[in-house]
Amino acid sequence: MSYRDYYDLLGLDQSATPEEIKKAYRRLAHQFHPDKNPGNPSAAEQFRHITEAYEVLQDTKKRTAYDRYGASMARGSFEGFREPGDFSPPGNFFDDFWGEIFREFYGSRRQRFTRTRGGDFRYNLEVSLEEAAFGMETEIKIPRMSICPLCRGSRCSPGTLPVTCPACRGIGSLRAQRGFFITETTCQRCGGEGKVIVRPCSQCRGMGHIKLTRIIRTHIPPGVDNGTRLRLRGEGEMGRNGGLPGDLYVMVSVRKHPIFSRSGNDILCQIPITLVQAVRGAEIEIPTLRGKAKLKVPPGTPAEKSFTLRGYGMPILRGSGRGDQKVKLQVEIPSKLNRRQREILEEFNQICAGAKKGRSEGSARN
Repeated sequence: MSYRDYYDLLGLDQSATPEEIKKAYRRLAHQFHPDKNPGNPSAAEQFRHITEAYEVLQDTKKRTAYDRYGASMARGSFEGFREPGDFSPPGNFFDDFWGEIFREFYGSRRQRFTRTRGGDFRYNLEVSLEEAAFGMETEIKIPRMSICPLCRGSRCSPGTLPVTCPACRGIGSLRAQRGFFITETTCQRCGGEGKVIVRPCSQCRGMGHIKLTRIIRTHIPPGVDNGTRLRLRGEGEMGRNGGLPGDLYVMVSVRKHPIFSRSGNDILCQIPITLVQAVRGAEIEIPTLRGKAKLKVPPGTPAEKSFTLRGYGMPILRGSGRGDQKVKLQVEIPSKLNRRQREILEEFNQICAGAKKGRSEGSARN
């Protein structure tokens, strides 16, 4: 890429304030960042140039030096620069002069490889209501890029090391001067690293990493519910250029239970009882997540009466205590009666009617 004026790169004029420089850089960096433009080398190159421009203009000393020399370099002339009459510069004057200026602005020309944190993974895990209630240990299989076990990330065959790139001599970039214009491009031989792999690792083919299935053993705590998110630090994608790995997020869902439903930390269920049990009262067995429990049904219990079993619900996630179990009784009414059942029911109805009449007459006499 040919040299361009730093102010022009950032879309500013020479009187721009530090705040305006910072604002312009943030906008352009967001537009041309390599993570926003994967597989686009021109965007990566543009990002590198605007970053160089920002690093110079945001520094007072570097900006002063640039305003003195860089503006005339950008115009391709030396207006205002006059050589003394007896001055006879050596043949490499321009190389030394501009080389000093570039070293002041850029420092080392070797391409910088930013450490990038690895991406996060999501894993969907379905558990039963019992597993959600009591917790569990489980194994999760995650296919991900991992450091090559043979070369341990060096990318070289065991016993060998990278060598200095013969094309750029370890700098990582190549410079060329055409008159007063200087171009600097990434070295194609080493990709800007300054090193080349002579004998790549046979297992990862010189990449330094391969795709492996990692088995992660993890604990699911008691009390999880639909939508609970568990974070496993460092179990995501590996970082780039020595960056930290990402995280693994386990998203929990709970399967539908044939008997119980859940409301927060409470467990709900419906239990059928007979008409006789509702009228006479009874002691019945109730299913719970912890086995069977006894429930005393008082005489004359109406249909859909609810009872509470304290502490029989779900444990409180990352806390103490448990919810309750709510039991709703469903009185079963027979839909078909035989002759004898109808006779008994009719007799029972007459007895009830007589008792009611007797109570009414007694109230009237009083």
